[in-house]
Parts: sequence; C-alpha cells; structure tokens
Amino acid sequence: MRELRAKVRDYYSGTIERHGSTPLGVDWPNAASQYLRFVQLLKDCSFEEPLSLNDFGCGYGALLEYLAMRHAEAEIAYRGIDISASMIAAARARWTDRRAEFFVGSGCGRIADYSLASGTFNVRLGHPVADWESYIEAMLSDLEACSRTGFAVNFMLPHDDKPTEDELYRSTPGRWAAFCRKELGCSVRVLRGYGLREFTLLIRRKPQTAAPRQAGSRKAARRSPR
Repeated sequence: MRELRAKVRDYYSGTIERHGSTPLGVDWPNAASQYLRFVQLLKDCSFEEPLSLNDFGCGYGALLEYLAMRHAEAEIAYRGIDISASMIAAARARWTDRRAEFFVGSGCGRIADYSLASGTFNVRLGHPVADWESYIEAMLSDLEACSRTGFAVNFMLPHDDKPTEDELYRSTPGRWAAFCRKELGCSVRVLRGYGLREFTLLIRRKPQTAAPRQAGSRKAARRSPR
C-alpha cells in the first residue's frame, strides 16, 4: 500500500508542477466538468447552517472556487487534504485570504460534518485491479470514519465496447454501493446521467451510527489507510 500511495503522490505532484493551479493540474479537462461534479457531490449538503467539510484529494482547492460562486454566504469550515505536498503548496499559495486549512495526508485525519473525494479513485497507474480496490476500500472506510453525517465520491463508468485502460479505474455503481451498505453500514444513493461518463455515490450514515467513532477505535484502526 505504501508503494501504491507513493506512485499516486508522484503522479499528481507531476501534474500540478507541469500545469499549475488549473483543471489540467489535477488531471481534469476543464473547469465546467469540475463544477458539474461538485454539484453532484454536494447534493446532500445543506448550506443554511454552519458546515464543516473535508475535501480529500483537494488538489489546489478548486472546490473553494465553486463554493464562492454558488454558496458565498454559507459558513463553511473547509479542510483540504491531499497526498501530494506540491498540491498542498499550490493550494496554500492560492487561498491565503479564505477560511480554509490544507494538509498533506493519506487520510482525512479529522472528523467533519461531511466529506467528499472527487476523481480520487480514477487513475490506477497500472496497479493490479485487486490492489487498487483494496486501496479504495481503505479510503472509503476512512471517509466514513471521519464524517458525522455522510460523504460523497465519484467513479468513471466502464466503456460499452472496449476494456478499461491500464492507467485508469472504471467500475459499475453496484460494486461500491454494496461495499458502503454492507461493510460500512451506510445508506447509498446513486447519481448518474448528468452528462459525464461516470456516477456519484451519496453515502449517508444511518441514524443509529450518526455519532462517529473515534479515529483510534479498533474498527477504524483496522480500516485506516494510514
């Protein structure tokens, strides 16, 4: 797992160093597709009350641009986390005047009301599918452990007529919806058909588990990717 994370870190450090604080710097084609994803990922969030938010795989903090545009009056305690120190350096340089914190890490590290990860699981970099799916399971477990009410993630859908590229990871919704329901004990809503070849999972903690366990608990420690 350590070698896998190191390869992911180096890949994204390379993209931000080549392209700067732009969508290409986080391996997205354009800002329009970024914002369309953010719309889906935040559909379970209410911005009428103060909200704390973990943005795992935050890159240079593009989500803050969207929040400033769509929810300028909302009271949001934003925490961005990324495995790449180069990404975090770019985010800190870009957002000096915002109520935001940025940290280097391979997990959320702190509990928030809600968490999200956009595009974090798409670039497999040639790792065996089984290894990559173990990595995703660890990440989803960490997101669940660090979210009071719920979290959201997205995945690319498979092609209809050709195999998945070695560098990428694609999946059907059932694989990860089932994991979140059975292994994490959450309810799941699947969003698709919003103009991109992908789907979003909105994952909610069930009422009886609304108070998140402490990060040092036995169950959380077993699942933690750190």
